[in-house]
Amino acid sequence: MAPVSSGDCRTMEDSSLVRSLQEGDREAYKQIFLTYYSPLCEYATRFIPDADAEELVQSLMMYLWENREELVIESSLRSYLFTATRHRCLNAIKKQQYHEQIHGLLYEKLKDQFEDPDYYLVNELAVHIEKAIGELPDTYRETFILSRFGEKTNTEVATELGVSVKTVEYRISQALKILRVRLKDYLPLLAFLLGDMG
Repeated sequence: MAPVSSGDCRTMEDSSLVRSLQEGDREAYKQIFLTYYSPLCEYATRFIPDADAEELVQSLMMYLWENREELVIESSLRSYLFTATRHRCLNAIKKQQYHEQIHGLLYEKLKDQFEDPDYYLVNELAVHIEKAIGELPDTYRETFILSRFGEKTNTEVATELGVSVKTVEYRISQALKILRVRLKDYLPLLAFLLGDMG
């Protein structure tokens, strides 16, 4: 019989841990946490700042416990966790890039509304509007951002998202309804900035 390699042992241990985790075994979860938390944090810092890396890995570990019964791990636990960490890091980077892009565009458009723009006033207003956009449901937010900040037509947005033009129109309409309520104090400005607010 061929000897069992350390890698095979690890896979067998991981499989056992995953089964125990799925059954709600807190000791199995604790072992997974202690084994992988630090290496995952170190890995995540290759992509994002240290503090963000820790928060991201903590979130992943919480997800692991809260969704343990539905977990589908086709490869090894180690591979699953490192792949999940990488995906979350890349999503965080993308989100930050969107954040910076939107904030910059908002600031540029807002400052044009003032005869003598006050940086702090305009910046605060941009943050307020950006926060409201960020709180939109995911599909509404993504569609709205592509339309208003990506300067794409509804047809282009529909093609990029793989949905119909009617779906794009509906999402934008719903996003505007939500923003109209959340940003009611700034409607005159938003009518110019974001288009017809209804």
